[in-house]
Amino acid sequence: MNQPRSKAELFGAMGLGPVWELRNSTTAPSKTAVREAASLSELRQTVSICTACSLCESRTQTVFSDGVEHAPLMVVGEAPGADEDAMGLPFVGRAGVLLDKMLHAVGASRQKNVYIANVLKCRPPANRNPEAGEIRQCSPYLFQQIAANQPKILLLVGRFAIQTLLNTDKPVGELRGKLHHVTIEGLSIPAVVTYHPAYLLRRPGEKAKAWDDLLLLKQHQSVL
Repeated sequence: MNQPRSKAELFGAMGLGPVWELRNSTTAPSKTAVREAASLSELRQTVSICTACSLCESRTQTVFSDGVEHAPLMVVGEAPGADEDAMGLPFVGRAGVLLDKMLHAVGASRQKNVYIANVLKCRPPANRNPEAGEIRQCSPYLFQQIAANQPKILLLVGRFAIQTLLNTDKPVGELRGKLHHVTIEGLSIPAVVTYHPAYLLRRPGEKAKAWDDLLLLKQHQSVL
C-alpha cells in the first residue's frame, strides 16, 4: 500500500486542508551500540508483580507494551487509562485509534514496525496525571525496556513521557520541531516529540502541529 509522501498528503488522509511543505533534514539517527540488557519477557514478568508504589492497589493489571518487540520505532506515552487497564495494552481507547492513524500516515503500525510503551505501567486512579514519585518508581522499567528493545528512533507523546526521557521541565511547545536524543545504557537514540493523542482529541486545532512533528519523524523513515 502506498503511504502519504508529503505533508499535504498527510493532511488529506486526515481530512485537513492544503499546507506548506517543510524542507528536508539531513540529520541521521545514531547507531551507537548498547550493552546486553534484561530481556523484554523478563521485564514484563517483573513489572507484572511490581508493588513499588500505591498504584498496584487499584490496578486491574499492569500495562507493559504492545506492538513488535525490537521494532525500529518505539512510541512512549504517559500512563494507562481505563481501557488500557482493562485490556492490559497501551493506547487501545480513542487516543489509541488516533495514534494508529498518525502512525499509518508515516507508513508505520504496531502490527509491523512499532513497539509501544508508557512511562507508568499502572493506571493512576480516575486517569489523573502521574505523580512525581510514581514516575521515579516506574521510569527505571521504561529505561530498561528501551535498552532491551534497542529502537532506532523514539516518538515521545505527551508531557510526562517527554520530560521524563529528556530530563527537562520545559513544556511540549518549546521542545517540538527539533530532533532530540535520548541516551540510555550507552545507546543514543534520536527522538521526536509531539502532543499526546488524548490532548489532540480535546484540542483538534493543535493537530496541524502534530503533523509537523510526524513529518520530522518521516524524514527518518528509512529506519522503519
